[in-house]
Amino acid sequence: MGSTGSDAHTGNEIDFNGSATDGDRDRGKTVVAAADGTVVMSEYRTTDGFGNVVKIRHSNGNVTLYAHLDSRSVPSGAKVRQGQKIGAVGKTSAKHRMSAHLHYEQRSASGAILPAVFNGATFRYPGQTLTSNNCAGGGTPSQPQPQPSQPSSKNPYSPEQVCGPGYKQIDSASLGSQGRAVLLYSSATGQNCVTVMRNSGSGKVAMRAYLEVKGQARKTDAGSFQYYAGPVRAKAPRTCVKWGGAIGSAKYDSPFEHCG
Repeated sequence: MGSTGSDAHTGNEIDFNGSATDGDRDRGKTVVAAADGTVVMSEYRTTDGFGNVVKIRHSNGNVTLYAHLDSRSVPSGAKVRQGQKIGAVGKTSAKHRMSAHLHYEQRSASGAILPAVFNGATFRYPGQTLTSNNCAGGGTPSQPQPQPSQPSSKNPYSPEQVCGPGYKQIDSASLGSQGRAVLLYSSATGQNCVTVMRNSGSGKVAMRAYLEVKGQARKTDAGSFQYYAGPVRAKAPRTCVKWGGAIGSAKYDSPFEHCG
């Protein structure tokens, strides 16, 4: 959004508008991801009144939430980049009547709503007017925490952060000195998840992660990435899976296994 006025709820949530008297004139404006991450929710919700909502989990485990959207542009499980369009400003809700605005939250890994941080500064509650630097996918967006300052440092992500809450590692395979392929499972959802993790993040390299449920088409995430490929998820009840991936020329391909 462009120049934004905002009014806070009783906690650390924030409602964003172009100005306090915009009414529905903000409806349809682009909403972008505050930072790189994985979409862990993209759905229409009725019980909490959020309407169309997108939640993104970031590298430190924290989450940003974007609610009352007019439309959603990304599915659950998608990997998004900082500044990427994820939806449009709206006023959808099954419980509340309102003018168009963006309901925004920054949450900890445990789900607690945190004081929002924009461009390195904590939002001044209960109200502050500020200008977004993330218009049209450019500039320096708001972030739940600063991103790693040293691109050649140790990978700041963990496989559990990539796959999301509830996933536990059940297998892994070395990709030489480059990194490893990891298979995880969530007992809550019954889903397997595969990610390929680099040991460090100096520039981008060709990476690939895949998961194949026996009798089904293989799912693959491949491209030029800095830290990881994936997550690739699939349910495989009482069915074997084949999994693996590659970093550059180093690759791993499992047999069909983990048949529980």
